[in-house]
Amino acid sequence: MWKEIEAAPADAILGLTEAFKKDPNPAKVNLGVGVFKDDEGNTPILNCIKAAERKLVETETTKGYLPISGNPAYAANVQNLLFGPDSEVIASGRAATIHSPGGTGALRVGADLLKKFKPEATVWVSTPTWANHKGIFTAAGFAINDYPYYRPATKDVDFDAMVGALEAVPAGDIVLMHVCCHNPTGVDLLPEQWDRVVAIAGEKGWTPFLDFAYQGFGAGIEEDRAAVDKFVAAGVDFLIASSFSKNFGLYNERTGALTVVAPTAAEAAVAMSHIKATVRVNYSNPPAHGGLAAGMVLEDAALYDQWIGEVADMRDRIKAMRVALVDGLAARGVEQDFSFIKEQNGMFSFSGLSNEIVAWLKENKAIYIVGGGRINVAGLTTANIDYVCDSIAEALKA
Repeated sequence: MWKEIEAAPADAILGLTEAFKKDPNPAKVNLGVGVFKDDEGNTPILNCIKAAERKLVETETTKGYLPISGNPAYAANVQNLLFGPDSEVIASGRAATIHSPGGTGALRVGADLLKKFKPEATVWVSTPTWANHKGIFTAAGFAINDYPYYRPATKDVDFDAMVGALEAVPAGDIVLMHVCCHNPTGVDLLPEQWDRVVAIAGEKGWTPFLDFAYQGFGAGIEEDRAAVDKFVAAGVDFLIASSFSKNFGLYNERTGALTVVAPTAAEAAVAMSHIKATVRVNYSNPPAHGGLAAGMVLEDAALYDQWIGEVADMRDRIKAMRVALVDGLAARGVEQDFSFIKEQNGMFSFSGLSNEIVAWLKENKAIYIVGGGRINVAGLTTANIDYVCDSIAEALKA
C-alpha cells in the first residue's frame, strides 16, 4: 500500500538530531533538541529520582493497570505544584487532573476533549510557538490561527499587538499560551501583562489552554505558577497541560498531566467524565513508573528538598551558559548586541541568528541550530562554549 505514497517530511527538531548523530565531526554541537544537558553534555537522572526508583523497586507489588485517569495521589501531587497546597481551587474540588503520557499527550487529550464540545472553534497560537503545537491541534481537527507575540526588532513581547489580537478572538475559541519559559523565544509576559490577558479572557469568553512544561526553570517552582494563580482567581474555565519531563528529568517515562479548571466542583466532575472517555479511546491507561517515582519525591520531605535543589542547579546552569554566551561573543568583538539573551527564561533562546548563519554553522562548524535561530542554551557546556562563540563570531564576520 506504500508504493505510491511519498514519505512524510522529517520533524524539524527531531530530524535535526538525526542529522547531528550522523555527523562525523568530533567537534559537533547540538543546540537544537529540547532536553536539559549537564556540563558533561548528558541528560542526567536526578538523584532524587534515583532514590525514589530504588524504593519503588523494593516496595512495588504489581504491574497492574492504573485507572484511566491515573493514580489519584499523582493527580493530587500535580495540583499541589500547579496551584500550591493551600489553594482554593484544590479545597473546592473544582480542578480535574489526569496523568497523561507527557506534556504532548496532555495537549492531545485536551485537544480531543475540546473538539468534542467546540467543533467549530479555532485554536490561536503565539507567533512563534513550539513547532508541534500546530500539528497536535490540526490532527485533532482544529483550524489554527496566530496571535502576535514576539517582536524580533526589539527582542521582546509585542504586547500591544498581542492585546489587540486577543481582544478580537471570538467567544468560544481557544487560546494556547505558554505559562513560562516560552518555547522557542525564552521571552515571557510580565505580571501586569498577565493581568491584562486574564481580564481579556474573562471579558471576551474564549478558553485559555496553558502549556506549562517548564515549571521551575524560570524563577522557581512557586514563582513560575504566577500566571496560573491569576487564571484561578478569575474563575474562568481553562485547561493546563503540564510535564515532568524537564523539571524531573523524566523524558522517556512520558510523565505529564492534563488539568481542567472549572468554576465549580460539579462542573469539574462532568469534565473528568469526558476526559476519561477521551483517554479510553486513545491509550486506555497512562504509564505508571514515572508518576510513581515523581510522587515519592513530592511526598517525602527529604526527597522534595533534594528535588528543589536539583531544579535550582539546572536553572542556574542554564542562566550561567546564557551569560557565558553573551560575554563570549562580546569578548570576540562581535558588534551585534546579544545582551537580551541574558534576560530570557528557560532552556530556549531566540538567538537573533539568521537562517543563513544557522545554515553556515551547520555546514562549516557542525553546530546544529533549529531554523529561525532558536537555540537550546542547555546544549552549551564549558567544553564547547569557546568553540561555539568562535564559530558564531566567524560566521557573523564572514
